Amino acid sequence: MSQPIQWFPGHMAKAKREAKEKLNLVDIVIELVDARIPESSRNPLIDEIVGNKPRIMVLNKADLADPAKTQAWINYYQSQDIHALSIDAQHGKGLKQLEKQCQLLMSDYFAKQAAKGVKPRAIRLMILGIPNVGKSTLINRFVGKNQAITGNKPGVTKAQRWLKVGRNFELLDTPGILWPKFDDPLVGKKLALTGAIKDQLVHMDDLALYLLELALGNNPDVLKQRYRLTEQECQLPLVELLLVITKRLGFKEDYDQASTKLVIDYRQHQLGSLTLDQVPLEASSVGEN
Repeated sequence: MSQPIQWFPGHMAKAKREAKEKLNLVDIVIELVDARIPESSRNPLIDEIVGNKPRIMVLNKADLADPAKTQAWINYYQSQDIHALSIDAQHGKGLKQLEKQCQLLMSDYFAKQAAKGVKPRAIRLMILGIPNVGKSTLINRFVGKNQAITGNKPGVTKAQRWLKVGRNFELLDTPGILWPKFDDPLVGKKLALTGAIKDQLVHMDDLALYLLELALGNNPDVLKQRYRLTEQECQLPLVELLLVITKRLGFKEDYDQASTKLVIDYRQHQLGSLTLDQVPLEASSVGEN
């Protein structure tokens, strides 16, 4: 993965255009990101689409990320005047907080409308984000039934549609929008590791070596326990360590298969709560007073 990853299917270009065209129909944009890579999973195209429209940044999959780092990221974004909160859409956690935040953002507008004798209407939301950050799962939790197609492959949702959420909300479902290329190879690795990019476009052994480096630096005990590694083995160069794990898993010399297993283990939360994006240094003091 030394070359920048390029992946911009035609439906994503169309989704960007349609989202921009329908922006005037919504009250609030929910920018959904992966809590494990909050900054790396932010799409710079979304800033262009959203403009000055009210926005809430939602860090999904918080159950897979380091809780302390997730809170640090929320503090950081709030210090940048960005409304931010974390959720676990898979298990329905944090959705009430999200609803309350939406209602709070619209309270002044509805108060002015009420003063004119206009009755409150449903709050119209647009959910934007890159593929595989959990948009469909969030929508299904919001709506209460399987209205959106879910899948563990990026690029499942392909068309726009409105979905009603009780009496208080209407959701505009949109496909995931990925930007044309990643100039920073590290961002590409993080996106690939969390499943935002199709596995066929990356080298799994590159991802596995990067994952081993991160795991050894952040949570080596989980790695040792998962693959029955000794302290001495964990001191080996990463390539040699991968070969040890390959044999430990029973794959003999097939380190490609072992690499895939490592990546899948991370995605399935078998290697602990590992956040890949580091919070900017200036965020460390935010919220401490």
